[in-house]
Amino acid sequence: MQSSDAEIFEVDMETDKQSVINKTMLEDFEWMMNGEGDDDLVPLPNVNAAIFKKVRPWCTHHKDDPPPPQGDENKERGTDHTPVWDQEFLKVDQGALFKLILAADYLDFKSLLDVTYNTLANMIKGKTPEETDKSFNIKMTLWKRKKPKCTKRTVA
Repeated sequence: MQSSDAEIFEVDMETDKQSVINKTMLEDFEWMMNGEGDDDLVPLPNVNAAIFKKVRPWCTHHKDDPPPPQGDENKERGTDHTPVWDQEFLKVDQGALFKLILAADYLDFKSLLDVTYNTLANMIKGKTPEETDKSFNIKMTLWKRKKPKCTKRTVA
């Protein structure tokens, strides 16, 4: 696979099939090459090398996990059920967390997307809007904007 910044990665086909998009791309690529495309690259235009290197250990750790529950089954768990290994794995700065969210979304790693969203939700949980703005360096929000004064209209 080749990252957006042109770094090339050797990947284990079974590990990368956790990702729906990777599974589809790898199967399509294998079909197009008629099984002879061992040296050909699968491009990852939306994932840079640093983040792909960060995703690799997560994939390896979770390669034997069952598929995540479909639909509302997973929503009942809330944000407090992130496994300890994943909590340690996601102790990264905000910028890296946001890039991991984007990579998980692009690569369609549902389980990784769930734990990254849970981590983000836990960062916000219990904070006031002002505290959240400060934590995420948000300069302008709707509740900070001044509302325009209404002008009086006359009805004719």
